Order: sequence, then C-alpha cells, then structure tokens
Amino acid sequence: MQPSSASFPPELFRRQDELADAAFYEAPRLVVHIDGPAIEAVTTYLGQALPADAAVLDLMSSWRSHLPASVAPARVAGLGMNGIELAENPQLGTRIVHDLNSNPVLPLESNAFDAAIVTVSIQYLVRPIEVFREVSRVLRQGGVFHVIFSNRLFPTKAVAVWQSLPDPRRRAELIAGYFAAAGGWAEPQFFDQSPGRQSDPVYVVRAAAAG
Repeated sequence: MQPSSASFPPELFRRQDELADAAFYEAPRLVVHIDGPAIEAVTTYLGQALPADAAVLDLMSSWRSHLPASVAPARVAGLGMNGIELAENPQLGTRIVHDLNSNPVLPLESNAFDAAIVTVSIQYLVRPIEVFREVSRVLRQGGVFHVIFSNRLFPTKAVAVWQSLPDPRRRAELIAGYFAAAGGWAEPQFFDQSPGRQSDPVYVVRAAAAG
C-alpha cells in the first residue's frame, strides 16, 4: 500500500519555533551550510545528474546553487525566503521570494522545468506532500526532482519527524514516503554521495515525474 497524506499527521511537522518563518529568514545568511568537500560532492552529483540545456528549478534556494561550470542550463529559477540571498546568487536567472510553509503552491507554470533540486533544506518543510505535488506539476514528464540532504540543520526550525530519524536511511525512506504520498512520481532512488568520514555527508533521493 502506498503512503497517503493521512500517513503524515500534522504533529509530525511541528517545530520548536512555530513563529512565522518570514521573521526567521528576514536577515540574509550569506554562509554555506555544509563544508567544502560536501559542497564539491553536491556539485559533482549535479554535473552528472542534470541534463544539458535543462530548465532547472532551485527550490528553497539561497545565495549559492552549487551548479558546476560544466552545466549550462537553459534557465535556472530560484525560489527562496530571502530576496538578498537570491540576488547574490549569480546562477539564477529568475528569483522568486516565496514561503512554501505558508503557501505550498508554486507561482510557476505547469510543465515548465526539466529538473528540480532542493539542497539541505527538505527538513524545514511543514507541508511536504503538497510541495511535492506542486513540483510534479511544474516538471515536464520525466523531469527529475533531486532532494539532497545532509546532517546539518537549524534545530528550532526542523520538523519533528526529521529530527526523530537521525539515520540517513530512515530519512531517505521518509523522503520516499513524501514522493509516494504526493503521487505522480516514479519509484524513488537513493544515493550516498558522501565525500568521506571527515566531511559532512551528502545523500540524494530522487524521482522522475510520471506525468
């Protein structure tokens, strides 16, 4: 039986800090949230995984998208919480300030992108099933959603279910559950892209839009 949205009751997405996210992200954070080797691992993965000339959606974006110079996308749209951070990101062609926890509907046309990425931010979504449905809508058939995660987080803003599952395999299963509950996705795949024990780990769960 495939998970449904009923499999994820609201209490799983409670946070220590339930104040408005807009206030938390009001001040720009022009810092990286994983270490150098982990960033290189993300960049290498994206260089291998993203198709040439793709229209890419960088979801929950910031001042860096970690796209390699070898990738020449036709378009990169960044959707994030802080306008200053987005303005500092040189790889974005389109910048959209939007709070997915307040409104999970993406202000984007359907079938507009070939790929979507979210990097080390999935733990902050309080309405992930709705967001995953929206990502499926804006992707073209066969377009892939790459969910990249590590072990770093803002503990007061990460949802309860994420913090209750410290093992990366269990977190990958949780993300796979989001895909399944949202519907419209092929079978998710899990990849360990970690650069080594002395660095932050890097994991990916990805799935293609089934159309």
